[in-house]
Amino acid sequence: MKKLKGLRVAVLAADGFEQVELTLPVKKLEREGADVTIVSLHPGKIRGMNHLSPGKRVDVDATLHEVKAADYDAVLIPGGLVNPDTLRQSALAQDFVRDADTLDLPMAIICHGPWLLVSAGLIEGRKVASWPGIRDDVKNAGGEWVDAPAIRDRNWVSSPSPQHMLAFLNGMVELFAEKMPEVAARVPAHVEAPRKRWPKLLAGSLATAALGVGARRLAALR
Repeated sequence: MKKLKGLRVAVLAADGFEQVELTLPVKKLEREGADVTIVSLHPGKIRGMNHLSPGKRVDVDATLHEVKAADYDAVLIPGGLVNPDTLRQSALAQDFVRDADTLDLPMAIICHGPWLLVSAGLIEGRKVASWPGIRDDVKNAGGEWVDAPAIRDRNWVSSPSPQHMLAFLNGMVELFAEKMPEVAARVPAHVEAPRKRWPKLLAGSLATAALGVGARRLAALR
């Protein structure tokens, strides 16, 4: 059974994302039935990196101009040296994660990903595992930097690097799965909506048929 069937996940990424920090979590999410959307600053494609070497491009599904946090059930923020540093300079990206946190959406963040949360003013009082190179940034923003393969803090799960990918993936799925009761609760509304239209459609068809019969009878009397 797929644990995340129907869960809408926004992957917030820009050029320079660490390739495995996007591709492996996305594969895991899709394998578990989630509906994944790559959200970026511009349409087209974004370039991944394998540390300092160029990686593959991935298609952007939506831009931050087109969507809002409320459109999704969960958020994934991959790292890389350039990706989060670019996102943290975007007011739209900052607003997106602020809104996501206000909505208590589960968020999975890895490597340099917390940089965006630092600039969005969300780190204070939170426990975060990140790439050691941004430990001071986390601490200076009022966060508690934790040296662990994966750390859970309320609606966040974070991990320091791809070396701990298994712990990150397991923590992400476990966190996101807690959102599933809300996802299941919204499905009936979509299923029942068409049914509510049937009586009106049926009544309209019967009325049309009755008018047709009446017209034919009137014509016969003439």
